[in-house]
Amino acid sequence: MKQKIKYCKMIFQLVRKLHTNPVCRAAESSLLAKLRKKTGYTIANCKKALEMHNNDSEKAEAWLNEQAQAMGWAKATKLAGRKALQGLIAVKFDKGHGTLVELNCETDFVAKNDKFAKMLEDATLACYKLSHKNLNASGPVTKMELDSEQLGNLSAENGKKLSEILALFISSVGENAVLRRAECWKANSKDVKIAAYTHPATAAVSDYSSGKYGALLAYRQSNEMEDIGKQICQHIVGCAPLKIGDKDKDKPASNTDDETCLIFQEYLLDPSYTVGEVMEQNKVEIVDFIRFSCGEVVEANMPGVEKQPLDTVQTLQ
Repeated sequence: MKQKIKYCKMIFQLVRKLHTNPVCRAAESSLLAKLRKKTGYTIANCKKALEMHNNDSEKAEAWLNEQAQAMGWAKATKLAGRKALQGLIAVKFDKGHGTLVELNCETDFVAKNDKFAKMLEDATLACYKLSHKNLNASGPVTKMELDSEQLGNLSAENGKKLSEILALFISSVGENAVLRRAECWKANSKDVKIAAYTHPATAAVSDYSSGKYGALLAYRQSNEMEDIGKQICQHIVGCAPLKIGDKDKDKPASNTDDETCLIFQEYLLDPSYTVGEVMEQNKVEIVDFIRFSCGEVVEANMPGVEKQPLDTVQTLQ
């Protein structure tokens, strides 16, 4: 019996020595560092995950995500009442489709976080795909407005709902975040184009950008002329018109600084012309536009306003 106990002690010491030698410790440290960098979770949690799963990093990562999601839902519920008016607005578009998405958080610091950028990209891509697949109606342009709940029910590339990804994000940053609203547009005829713009643009990719302000524009323009869709979007972002305006029905404001009709406003890129004059010179007809300002009060999101079903679309004439 004594010999058996002695033998077991020798085996235990040998195993302990193997697991505490410098090479093994370096490997474990490397696994820990990689898992910490990949997931963004605390060193203590990453270490616990690796110990529980015999240093299997894939299983450890899956466990961390499960734990974070469970904790994230609780934290999201706890933080839901806190104001989230910082954040960014993103656009993604091609000539026939466009989407505008707002993601809010509590502080500008978090809005600069890489995880925030990824969350916003996931949401924008999901809306962009929605504009390709689900918007079918008559008329030159069809648009769909999405609120927080409808955005959360969309799926990201990995198949998870945006609401689940948002819960993970809230868990990791420790402050409230809200997928606030989105616009999905589709041009139904070849002569109608979609343009989009954000300011200040934080991405170099031509069809995707994010900033504090954003705009979507649907317009017609002769192919022979220089395409000025982006420039008009820049004007909309900078000058915040409330409507296109009609020369026969509307009159210019007495003070140019108070002008809210797009066609009567001084053109941002050349104030010696009005937007209407620039449109005439470039043979442009504006079908519709929308502008988002991060954190602005939106009546459609106020309590008591009836929510539009996800399968309901608006057709622009």
